[in-house]
Amino acid sequence: MSGKIRREISDQLLTAAKSYPTVTLTGPRQSGKTTLCRMLFPDLPYSNLEDPETRAFALDDPRGFLRAFPHGGVLDEFQRAPDLTSYLQSMVDDPEFSGTFILTGSCNLSVRNVVNQSLAGRTAIIELLPFSRFEVEPLLRDGSTDRLLFNGFYPRIYDQHLDPTQALSDYVATYVERDVRQLNMVRDLSLFQKFMGLCAGRIGQILNLESLGNDTGVSQTTAREWLSLMEASYIGFRLPPYFANISKRLIKSPKLYFYDTGLAAYLMGIRHIEQIETHPLRGMLFENLVVVETLKYFLNKSRRPQLFFYRDSNGNEVDLIVPHAGRPVPIEIKSAATLSPALFKGVNRFCRAIPEAENPILVYDGKQQHIQRETQVLPFAALNAHLDKILSPNP
Repeated sequence: MSGKIRREISDQLLTAAKSYPTVTLTGPRQSGKTTLCRMLFPDLPYSNLEDPETRAFALDDPRGFLRAFPHGGVLDEFQRAPDLTSYLQSMVDDPEFSGTFILTGSCNLSVRNVVNQSLAGRTAIIELLPFSRFEVEPLLRDGSTDRLLFNGFYPRIYDQHLDPTQALSDYVATYVERDVRQLNMVRDLSLFQKFMGLCAGRIGQILNLESLGNDTGVSQTTAREWLSLMEASYIGFRLPPYFANISKRLIKSPKLYFYDTGLAAYLMGIRHIEQIETHPLRGMLFENLVVVETLKYFLNKSRRPQLFFYRDSNGNEVDLIVPHAGRPVPIEIKSAATLSPALFKGVNRFCRAIPEAENPILVYDGKQQHIQRETQVLPFAALNAHLDKILSPNP
């Protein structure tokens, strides 16, 4: 089914393929990279380097392997044969070469290391995350917020009509048993899974590695390494704080979020959609949803996102800051369906503290769209269209 869904990033991928001899498409496992590449480039030969025999051929005889791709091809999980890119470099540098290689990879750290060593200047790097809300909408019978939070956005859940709990359980097992073992950074896999669960329970919070390590039963150094591993594998990411030239002391530690709310909910121990409505962390899941959908908004346009949050030492906070033309756009995120004056305090204080702030937004779990207290109030579903309006080069 996802093969019939036109991904928002498609035009950017096609444009890059016309401009570079190689294009690197990276993103989480099961985010739809292979399906997208085979849909957009049906005439290019395909090879998956996760297959042991294929990988052995590429490692033992890279030149012989590449002879099957005289005009380019799609090489899935290419970081599994990192030396191949050195031979690929020579091939695409040949003036007689005409074609394009599409390289996909699901480990951000390995992919970027390989690309930076051999293909710098010869490849465009594009990141594909799981479905956006817009992409998943045609596949939903129940488009409620709770459904989005519970299901998450991995295409396979929708393609195969899978039970989200079972699918995400399998995803975690696959990730832990395959990716983590390959990176050889974790000895106790069950302890690492506990660590991921504790991270899920801290989404939207200021990151405290000492506390996280203590609760897991590992050192702060190990907690830092494991968090980097989660980031490299597109499980979680850190949102940095926003700094401005103002006199107030600002928080310097980042916040922690997950790339998929369904995975975060599963790791929190949520097994049924009915648990979402009354769960004490529903507000944090909703915040995570809006933050990662904003991230997808930029990535799907092949724009490198600069996203931040704001918090000063007095606890005044805005959930998301989107810089635009040197001016910050503050976005407050509230899971409430009903508006109250208290919801506007953070964004109003930010605008008073930083006069250059513009276009303040409050995203909430309601349905009305209007301006209130000089702030644009939006339902979550309307955020992308509004960002198009205020971030357009020619509004």
